[in-house]
Amino acid sequence: MQALDNTDLRLLSALVRDSRHTVVALAQKLGLSRNTVQARMASLERKHAFLPFGRRINPSTLGYPLTTFISVHVQQQKLQQLAGSLAEIPEILEAHGLTGEADLLVRVVSKDAEDLFRINSLILACEGVERTDTSLAMNEFVPFRIEPLLEQAAETIRSGSTPE
Repeated sequence: MQALDNTDLRLLSALVRDSRHTVVALAQKLGLSRNTVQARMASLERKHAFLPFGRRINPSTLGYPLTTFISVHVQQQKLQQLAGSLAEIPEILEAHGLTGEADLLVRVVSKDAEDLFRINSLILACEGVERTDTSLAMNEFVPFRIEPLLEQAAETIRSGSTPE
């Protein structure tokens, strides 16, 4: 990804604080022209700076209050096929390949413990899965955030140093 400049970072920070700003409101807030904001937003979109809107919807509002992280141990030669099978399970929000003991870390939401058991059974039934280890998320101590990284990047630009 291409490096962002201070104007990009200011624009992203304003969007983090209130993503519902219009282009005109962002331009006024940041002291930029509407055309500059529109061009920067288009450029940021081409750089894949924005995640899909769906990541902002709370699964609890859809009836899935439990979040679970499932470590999946797999047969390596079946990993690509397994990724497709996992993507067919709607309650799987994301899956990441790992180094270490487990091969995948899968974030799952469920309605209750019985539903979690059903979902885990679906994962275990996928070809290539050897076993799973399930950890129920009890509390979210640091929710997803990006603003500290934006602030750090802006400070790096101001100081002229390279990030560590």
